[in-house]
Amino acid sequence: RVSPSREPKTAVGKGLADIFSRGGEYGAEVLAKAAVGDAEEVAAILNEAGCGGDDPCRDPGIGVDDPPADNFFTVNGRVYVPPQDAPTFARVDAEILIALESTRARAVSRALSSSSSSKGSFSHDAVARTAAFLGSQFSSGTAVRRTDAEGQIRGLSEGDEEDGDNNPLHFVWNQGGDTASNGSGRSLQVKVTAILDPLSEPTQRVAPLLRAVRDTLRLPLTLLLAPRLMIGADDSLPVSSYYRFVADPLGLPGSSSSDPSPGSGGGGGGPGADFCNLPTNHVLTLKMDIPEPWNVQQTNVVQDTDNLRCDVRSGCGDVPNAGNGSRIGLTKVEYGLSSLLVFGQCYDVTEGSPPNGLQLTMDQAPQVGLRLIPSNTTVAEVEIGPDGSTASVDAASPVSDLFAVTGNGDGFHSDTLVMKTAGYWQLRAKPGVFTLTIAQDTRGSEIYRMVEGKVVNGMVNVDKGTKAADTKTIVMKDFVNRGEFLLVQRREGYEDAELFSEDDDNAIGDGDDDTIHVFSLATGHLYERFLKIMMLSATKRTSSKVKFWFFENFLSPSFKATATAMAEQIGCEVDFVTYKWPEWLRGQSEKQRLIWGYKILFLDTLFPLDVKKIIYVDADQVVRGDLKELWDLDLQGAPYGYTPMCDSRESTLGFAFWRTGFWEQHLRGKPYHISALYVVDLRRFRRELVGDKLRQYYQQLSADPHSLANLDQDLPNYAQHDVRIHSLPQEWLWCESWCSDETKPKAKTIDLCNNPLHKEPKVSMAKRVISGELFQESWIELDAEVQRHEDEYHASLGGGLDAEA
Repeated sequence: RVSPSREPKTAVGKGLADIFSRGGEYGAEVLAKAAVGDAEEVAAILNEAGCGGDDPCRDPGIGVDDPPADNFFTVNGRVYVPPQDAPTFARVDAEILIALESTRARAVSRALSSSSSSKGSFSHDAVARTAAFLGSQFSSGTAVRRTDAEGQIRGLSEGDEEDGDNNPLHFVWNQGGDTASNGSGRSLQVKVTAILDPLSEPTQRVAPLLRAVRDTLRLPLTLLLAPRLMIGADDSLPVSSYYRFVADPLGLPGSSSSDPSPGSGGGGGGPGADFCNLPTNHVLTLKMDIPEPWNVQQTNVVQDTDNLRCDVRSGCGDVPNAGNGSRIGLTKVEYGLSSLLVFGQCYDVTEGSPPNGLQLTMDQAPQVGLRLIPSNTTVAEVEIGPDGSTASVDAASPVSDLFAVTGNGDGFHSDTLVMKTAGYWQLRAKPGVFTLTIAQDTRGSEIYRMVEGKVVNGMVNVDKGTKAADTKTIVMKDFVNRGEFLLVQRREGYEDAELFSEDDDNAIGDGDDDTIHVFSLATGHLYERFLKIMMLSATKRTSSKVKFWFFENFLSPSFKATATAMAEQIGCEVDFVTYKWPEWLRGQSEKQRLIWGYKILFLDTLFPLDVKKIIYVDADQVVRGDLKELWDLDLQGAPYGYTPMCDSRESTLGFAFWRTGFWEQHLRGKPYHISALYVVDLRRFRRELVGDKLRQYYQQLSADPHSLANLDQDLPNYAQHDVRIHSLPQEWLWCESWCSDETKPKAKTIDLCNNPLHKEPKVSMAKRVISGELFQESWIELDAEVQRHEDEYHASLGGGLDAEA
């Protein structure tokens, strides 16, 4: 592809324009000739493409807003600027240039086509960009001659391993290596080809797998590195994390059962990852990148994995130094497989679409599979090695309650509903045999029965001779879930029946009307401290029994243990819920935005189906009012209620972004609500398919990385023209940043939201704001009571733990 500059201003430029004009029109013919190396024919074609007259030539195929010179031209994506003192640019020069670049492009085309499943599937742009980059690399040295280009590209395309200098971005291993015969005399071979940007997070993830392909499986492997040449001013750093891959240590090359190093699989204790020489001037966060069917939780940790830092002054490690209080040694974090996830798709064969909102349950009888071990039970452990051998563990240890049990004794129960997108559903499980059922005593069980079938070319087909059933058997026999396909068929007489109606709550059971259900989530030791104070204040002020539902994915093991023990002492209940972000829903890379997503996107699936209402309270709030009043508040037909943002503090009105610009136009007079406290009517929420609507809005808006700056708050406010929000009375949430001091005495909850005028540490703000005659207990007194409960729990273990942990 050859293009001139837009505005040739000299004779040289005009001559080039006469030769290279109308490149778009002749581009296909030129490319065809160049592919077979006919440089003379290429030059002849281009020579006939003159502009004629004095009309300057313009190539519509190239847009140059900031040209490198008055006269320049591009060939194969490379920009050439003729010397200022060059009196002319002869036609033979153009022919030589075309011959060299067509040779380079031809070699690149062969390399790309050999790695592509379909010939010619790659774009001409890819050839130009690749040839331009390789050409600039090969010509960077003074010893490289222009005529060496063909030999250099030929060496690249042939994968000459002996001359690594000529192959800076192309690597080949195990070529002509291991093959296996399939019994018919023909060899069977798997070849792996990878094209990677070396500075990208996906490359971090796939690199250890490619190493296993090369060294362990010894399969033929071809690797082509394709780095980005430039990073825009608005782009973030391509790689901002440190990544380690954890697998069966005995399956990795060079491993030994006698290797005692951590993560080696020997005496170090099994699979692990080591991070060494980390920077000391950054606060780091630890995050797991795990297969979709796995629910992995922390099981043992001392440090705050949300705020990891090792500096010169305090050092790092789990063991404090008795001399100066600093920490030395290693920081260890242990994870465990808490449960497995079974997920799949569900379709209504009658209508060929997902029955979104259909409620499913999965149960296991006590005598089937593995028995659930209650929490805080001391058991003797048996460790199963990678090779299948077993070894007894002498030291008995308490185990945590890994699976939720709801009314089945020692059995297992899990429930969910079918989403609109792809009919997706997700349930928690463990190894064993389970019974999948349409939730009994619901509208769905009246309308549907299960059948066997499959989807062919987008059409749902029921297997011939299949009989409708009320249950389906699910066998969890390994750690890989390939997705269960569930088909349901309408019963006779229910062909036009609606799954939801205003007269039918469509819920399992009536739940406990005397219990107030409170939902919250937190991450990091500081916010776990705030969360316990919120628990204590809400229990003290609420006239009914309170049950807290905490999202466990980001909580530390120490919080789960101490919060459960404290709940028994103060007279409330604590349970933990979890959900795995579906792969089809656009994910979030920042941990805070991930937490915001879990806070709003899965409210219809997070909680057991017999929970009919939930109140969300932020971790850093202190409750002053009776939550029973909020529980009984009439939402007037809305699925949820939020408190509008305060506007009574004049000093911060200039920071109220919702009063101007986009939000002012979008809201059209409706209030902008704060997400620190809200109440959800889960029955109406599920009946009106609000979860599907919010996920649909999220999927659309999150395509723009600059949208949804406050994800958990912006999303329901944006959608309120479609999903109505009931505005709660203003006194249900008071925030010093936006609410005046005169309104504080009426406040029923106090939120420690950030002040846009100045920064203040959270603990300092809490001590200052939550004190005085307005409060029965100050924040300091509540914090001391929480600490007392923690000390009692640690003492009950027979020793106690470091208070900082």
